[in-house]
Amino acid sequence: MSVPLRVGTRGSALALTQSKQAVALLEAAGTPVELIVIRTSGDKMKDIPLAKVGGKGLFIKELEEALRGGSIDFAIHSMKDVPAQLPEGFALGAIGTRADARDVLVRSPAHRGLPPGLDALPTGARIGTGSLRRRAQLVALRPDLEIVPIRGNVDTRIGKAESGELDAVMLAAAGIARLGLDVPIDPLPAEIFLPSAGQGFLAIEIRMGDTATERLLQPLHDPAAAQAATAERAFVGALDASCTAPVAAWCRERDGLLVCDGLVASLDGREMLRTSLSAKATEAADLGRRVAGALLARGAAHILAEVERQMAED
Repeated sequence: MSVPLRVGTRGSALALTQSKQAVALLEAAGTPVELIVIRTSGDKMKDIPLAKVGGKGLFIKELEEALRGGSIDFAIHSMKDVPAQLPEGFALGAIGTRADARDVLVRSPAHRGLPPGLDALPTGARIGTGSLRRRAQLVALRPDLEIVPIRGNVDTRIGKAESGELDAVMLAAAGIARLGLDVPIDPLPAEIFLPSAGQGFLAIEIRMGDTATERLLQPLHDPAAAQAATAERAFVGALDASCTAPVAAWCRERDGLLVCDGLVASLDGREMLRTSLSAKATEAADLGRRVAGALLARGAAHILAEVERQMAED
């Protein structure tokens, strides 16, 4: 029997679930895998806003250290937690098929009889989210809403709506689906409410140059998903934006082309730049950079600099 590949994963319910799903695919293809749980800095600092402690990269730091040290052969991440620029010595060995990219509202029981959409929520409704991107878009669409910062696992955040502590919480549809949770959700159209770059993708990280492992990981790789993810990551990279900045990107195939929407917003949602461009799927990285360039030409750098200044002062 061949020596199993060792995969590192966070210990949250979502991370374990999606990692076990990936492991099952690899083992079905004949590759034995050993799952190793690693606690990350982001997991240890659950009560501090991500923007204050270094952003979503904290969810992969210890996994990369284990990968560099050779105690694991690859790591599985939610793509939206992976910085646009990987540290030296690492590469993406595979990108999984994208799950539902949309954001969803999970409402409190008192509000589940209302029509779908943000417009139906009562004036002054309290919405929980730890994402600056979500907050900016929420207040741009509904300035009367009270946005309440929250963190924690999916179950913890949903519980704040279930208990009535909050009128609703906002999460990624992909996480709820992968966990198989039976909770009423109100999806927000991605055309209107842009998701985070990378939302819904799984990122499989390896050591640069480890072609043997990369070859074994190919049952997890979706070339079409990789093109969309490449465009979204190139967009964020060209903006030089942090993982937590109020930046959004959504790329998908339409009529044989790759279409990419990009957004940059101020924290209060009053300034919001958005554009959409398309290109051949083989030009994914260039497409992402062109979308970023179009927003930079309209003042995106100034907005992002002001966001950084405000976050430093808080």
